Amino acid sequence: MGKLFVWDLHGTLERGNHRAVINISNQILERFGHSERFSHADGITLYGKKWYEYFTWLLGDDAYARAMELQEACFELSESNPNTQCNGIEPTPHAPEVLSAVRRRHDQILISNTRPATLAIFLKVLRLEEFFPGGTAFAVDQHVRDAERTKAHVLAEYLAGRGRYEEIVIIGDSPGDMRLAEVGGGSRYLFTHPGFRFRDCEADHRIRDLRKLLPAL
Repeated sequence: MGKLFVWDLHGTLERGNHRAVINISNQILERFGHSERFSHADGITLYGKKWYEYFTWLLGDDAYARAMELQEACFELSESNPNTQCNGIEPTPHAPEVLSAVRRRHDQILISNTRPATLAIFLKVLRLEEFFPGGTAFAVDQHVRDAERTKAHVLAEYLAGRGRYEEIVIIGDSPGDMRLAEVGGGSRYLFTHPGFRFRDCEADHRIRDLRKLLPAL
């Protein structure tokens, strides 16, 4: 049946979103009357965390309710004004050519922790929607504590009722992405952009260039 490539979006197929997150967060902090601000160095430190976790890091763990309020305002701003969220983001180098190569021979899906409306915006701005037609791009919306639905649930549902794949290839930048191998096995490629440190987790391969996936075809 060929292989299934399972992609993450932020930090894997795109770059630059960490700067947009900081810019939007600071706008919302100002709007809500907070004097605290994030630096772009904080954006690298907090890279990969959920948006509300940025605010609990800045304001304190006991500020969860406030952090959720600020997070919602951030999403509302980014969804009502996509340029705010998408200014400065771009596809990871070589992403289109690697996605094209995978598409010619195998199946591929994308599973992101973001919200559905935001995912559609990102794919359009990045010009990657052609690689993930209907039913192959999933937004899990993990932006609450103890979220019940996870990437693992989505992958398990996708695999249910399908024939067994020759191999599952998982590409992401987080421990949660690498744990998707617990669903159906597979090879784990932990990706990070040059200038960022690899996240602390188990992986079969660590890569900084998406073309390193091509031998897996």
